[in-house]
Amino acid sequence: MTRASDCLSLGRFVVAAALVLLGVGASASDRPKDFAYLRDIDPTILQDMRYAGSDNFTGTRVPGYEAPECVLARPAAEALKAVQADLSPKGLTLKIYDCYRPARAVAAFVDWAKEPDLPHAKMTYYPNLAKAALFPDYIAIRSGHSRGATVDLTLVPIAAPAQSSAPAESAAPLPCTAPQQGRAPDGGLAMGTSFDCFDVKANTAAPGLSNDERNNRATLVEAMQARGFKNYPKEWWHFTLDPEPYPDTYFDFPVVPRQE
Repeated sequence: MTRASDCLSLGRFVVAAALVLLGVGASASDRPKDFAYLRDIDPTILQDMRYAGSDNFTGTRVPGYEAPECVLARPAAEALKAVQADLSPKGLTLKIYDCYRPARAVAAFVDWAKEPDLPHAKMTYYPNLAKAALFPDYIAIRSGHSRGATVDLTLVPIAAPAQSSAPAESAAPLPCTAPQQGRAPDGGLAMGTSFDCFDVKANTAAPGLSNDERNNRATLVEAMQARGFKNYPKEWWHFTLDPEPYPDTYFDFPVVPRQE
């Protein structure tokens, strides 16, 4: 049996080799011309870009995210605009957690998986798993997000009051699997888990959901499928435009502040 530490070392080697080929250290000027800021395509879509701050499983800003902006290949951004137009008459809006993900961010996730547990992170994001079990089942050495047509998102009622996604510092962490009474902690519709929950309950068709949670997930999946997105069945929030504009390319340019 291969030890988890050996798997991580091998994974890190593969990542390093892959990133040499990708040209890690790519600058913002390396962004392809047909990648766009979602805010320029549809400013009504909410953005809560978790990896550009500390409200994520690593507890810190992730390398490559220099601004809290959703960047996508333009066809994916335009498709999201169409989804938003479909949802608006229903009193709903999309809220984005992650879009294009630089390859260096994926490498940082692999590094994080090798570090000792932090109790707060374990309690919140993977309460039922050992950290060693996250790689490679939940944290892969390459991510479809780096191809520019994958997005993580949820649904929010348009009339919902503004809420901070981050819990108060003095509050005890809640596991991502905690029951959601009508609304998720960040104001979104109740989906049964929070974003980036490393747990089988995050599977789109997981058993044991309430009727509201099951219906809310179905509403999201149906809205996204209607505009060409396919859901990743292990994560209710994860969708990829089909076909992808860049199915075989993993980019590493950083996400930088949008120019007005």
